Amino acid sequence: MTAHAEPLHGQHDEHHGPPPANQSSRVDPRTLGMLLFIGSEIMLFGSFFAAYFFVRVVNPSAPDEWPPAPYEFPVFVAGVNTCILVTSSFTMHWALQSIKRGERKAFLAGMVLTFLMGLAFLCTQVIEYLNVGFNTGAGAFASVFFGLTGLHGAHVAVGLSLLLMVIIRGFRGHYSPEHHHGVELPGIYWHFVDVMWIVVYTTVYLL
Repeated sequence: MTAHAEPLHGQHDEHHGPPPANQSSRVDPRTLGMLLFIGSEIMLFGSFFAAYFFVRVVNPSAPDEWPPAPYEFPVFVAGVNTCILVTSSFTMHWALQSIKRGERKAFLAGMVLTFLMGLAFLCTQVIEYLNVGFNTGAGAFASVFFGLTGLHGAHVAVGLSLLLMVIIRGFRGHYSPEHHHGVELPGIYWHFVDVMWIVVYTTVYLL
């Protein structure tokens, strides 16, 4: 009896803490959490889009031209900015695939390029605000313009903070092909920011 009791006692000593949590989804919990967070952000943008369509479509006093004369939106500058942000999605994807393959130099290059393009987008948007020729008091159209583009700009700023943390940790050697969730999750958020800008640009500047 004693010979059998000792291994059992040893087995109990090997386990510390509560048992592993039951995982009912095939999606990694961290990825699922990010996707749920993005879902809440989509609803936030949805409320701003609802205000935009009310001002432009439902409102009886909505102007025939958008924006109303003599104001103009910088469509060309915003289009160039869109190309910059979309390109940053490709460099983000390249960085993630590189770290999965263990190519650290390519990973770091992709992350730095993504950060620089995101920073260029944000700086260009600030310059656009300074030269657009109207402010939030110019009318309802100006309020929804600054509201939607400003909300997106705030998300870009958050994304840049996440990318900067990834870059700093990357230069310290914190990622590997086996451990890259710290790159993948900010990447998902950055792709969301890019897609949302395409929607904002098309809705506000083009339609």
